[in-house]
Amino acid sequence: MSKDNRTSLEPYLADKPPLVRLWWWLVMFGFRLLYNEMAWTYDLVSWLVSLGQWRTWQRTALAHLGLPAKARILEIAFGTGNLQLDLFAAGYQRFGVDLSPFMGRIARHKLHRHHLKAPLARAYAQVLPFPNQVFDAVVSTFPAPFIIEPDTLHEARRVLKPDGRLIIVVNGVLTGGGVLRDVLETAYRITGQRGPWPAELGERFQEAGFTLEMRAHPCPYSIAYILVATRRHRAAEATAAQDTPGKQRQSVE
Repeated sequence: MSKDNRTSLEPYLADKPPLVRLWWWLVMFGFRLLYNEMAWTYDLVSWLVSLGQWRTWQRTALAHLGLPAKARILEIAFGTGNLQLDLFAAGYQRFGVDLSPFMGRIARHKLHRHHLKAPLARAYAQVLPFPNQVFDAVVSTFPAPFIIEPDTLHEARRVLKPDGRLIIVVNGVLTGGGVLRDVLETAYRITGQRGPWPAELGERFQEAGFTLEMRAHPCPYSIAYILVATRRHRAAEATAAQDTPGKQRQSVE
């Protein structure tokens, strides 16, 4: 599941029968509700559909940061704010963006209940409201395909410091649970939570200025799959051309 429903299935659905297109419209509508008007159910739903593993999968992102305390971390699609709590507990300076105002309210209330500041903004991932090269890492857990859109990848690179990492927890797969696991896996597949990912995924990251690695992180009764993209160095001229904002960057809140 993910927290930004701004993803297009039109290319995939263009040649599909009407009933297939209707099914995917209903799936997208359901996710839109979950990330907006029904966002108050998100923590419970994510716990149920993962047999309690969701938070474990989220926390695997921390193990792949490779950064000291006080490093500056941007979370894209922060959802209900759980990873923000984990980042704080790990000693990082945390920031977050999410498009859903419903998620934003929940996350702020959660952080305030823990007596923490909420450095969160409502913004598009493709137009981040931050200067160039200010973050040591960017993380996102279970995002929709917006995360691999070229504009998103270029923005992530722009705000990352040299050699900074973009960490994306893309999936968690249960290895225990028997019949219930099989039922949930079927549900994941028919709602698009198992892809398909674009065949040119590596090329997208390369063109955006990253080297890409897929990692499998063992968890109790499950495995989390993580994309680790490292910002490559470029010649000064290419970097200047790449990092020059092409459009106004601002919060949409």
